[in-house]
Amino acid sequence: MTSVVVWLNENRPILHMMLHGLVPLIVAWFCAKRGNIKFVFLIMLATMVVDVDHLLATPIYKADRCSILFHPLHQVWAFAIYAVMVTWPVLLHGMNKPIRTWQRVMGWVGLGLIIHMLLDGLDCIWMQLS
Repeated sequence: MTSVVVWLNENRPILHMMLHGLVPLIVAWFCAKRGNIKFVFLIMLATMVVDVDHLLATPIYKADRCSILFHPLHQVWAFAIYAVMVTWPVLLHGMNKPIRTWQRVMGWVGLGLIIHMLLDGLDCIWMQLS
């Protein structure tokens, strides 16, 4: 059991990146309409571009640095914007207003960003435990 934990901790950055692809795929599979799974997955995968804010850090990549509350697009104010993006189409639907394609895309982008932040937060917790 100890060797498994050691292996997981040694490969944390690789596993973290794999989760950034796997979790959006699972969410798209279960939440998107059957004809839109690939499209929704690609939208959520594209939200990885949020990590462009890492370019502002010195060094750009540091394996033991927590992204949450460190990088500009990983701040609380950004989380609030991502949450609004997710809920906007839901609120429109609840008000019996038509939801346009761009609003659906905005919802999926918001969900992808929330997933990204949750995975980064999980990585921060993982770093503290190891």
